Amino acid sequence: MEKVFHTLKPVFDEKSRVLILGSIPSPVSRKNGFYYAHPQNRFWRVLSAIFNEPVPDSADKKRAFLLDKKIALWDVISSCDINGASDTSIKNALPNDFSLIFRSADIKRVFTTGKTAFNLYLRFTGETPSLLPSPSPANCAVPFDTLVKAYSEILLYL
Repeated sequence: MEKVFHTLKPVFDEKSRVLILGSIPSPVSRKNGFYYAHPQNRFWRVLSAIFNEPVPDSADKKRAFLLDKKIALWDVISSCDINGASDTSIKNALPNDFSLIFRSADIKRVFTTGKTAFNLYLRFTGETPSLLPSPSPANCAVPFDTLVKAYSEILLYL
């Protein structure tokens, strides 16, 4: 079990209309300095599919993609104890300060990428987000097309 602190800045601006929250960046994402950096994670491929655009191939292009699409991206947890990237091992989770985003942007809907983020957001805020299936390689039982269909709900709020 390792004590992990969230080191990635949230991606948002005043035009953001949806907020997508994961749990906490994986070791690969922390090492690479941007969200969903594991090559087998399907997050960027799914978002690209719902907008019918090429997958952005750098952190700067991913950030620009999100802002262009009015999507804010962050995580629920500011720090926790965790084994590797296993959300099921998370203990002692503390929340990020979501007011940073809500003060600046008119967020219409909050989405979480998986049950851990969903449950923690609900616990920390008392508000129920929309649950999206995790794009993690650990959730490979969910087919790509199913992810695309689920994530398409985002389009309703942009």
